[in-house]
Amino acid sequence: MVQIDWPSVAIITAISTWTLAIGTLIILFWQTHQTQVLNSANAVMNLRDKFDSTRMRSVRRHLSDRLLKQAHEDIASVEVITFFELVGTLTRRRVLDEDLVWEAFGSWITAYWWSLRHPVDWVARIRQDLEDPLIFHEYEWLQNRVIERDGRALAKFHRAAGDPEVEAHRILTRESMLESV
Repeated sequence: MVQIDWPSVAIITAISTWTLAIGTLIILFWQTHQTQVLNSANAVMNLRDKFDSTRMRSVRRHLSDRLLKQAHEDIASVEVITFFELVGTLTRRRVLDEDLVWEAFGSWITAYWWSLRHPVDWVARIRQDLEDPLIFHEYEWLQNRVIERDGRALAKFHRAAGDPEVEAHRILTRESMLESV
């Protein structure tokens, strides 16, 4: 007759069960992460489509024209600014992947922000007029993150960031010539 060592069987069964449970949790975590990355990528692509829509191109053209002419008082639409405020909020909350946002919108984020703050600090004026220091704070946070990301990326090439005024002017000049598609 074969004798079974039940305490050993119980220990082996417990270890196997725990191994299976931990392995399942690791796979679920990996799948959840992959789903989040895919959802973020889809969201960034949808936002990019909205950014390139006929309406938004028209708004971007108008805003960039006003900023290039330093006609900050004539800024009638804040649609571009609120678009980047939303992108900043979603990025800070990690709904959107920061690197994907940087790749998709980085140059526009910094160009518009710099131009809204120079030579006239339009953002500070709006914050003061509305007595709300949080106006466009997510856009400001996003702009700072993009600047940091630019610095890290340029460091790999042993280059410093370009002059923000020159970069902003170059991008806004292109934006001011946008045609509706």
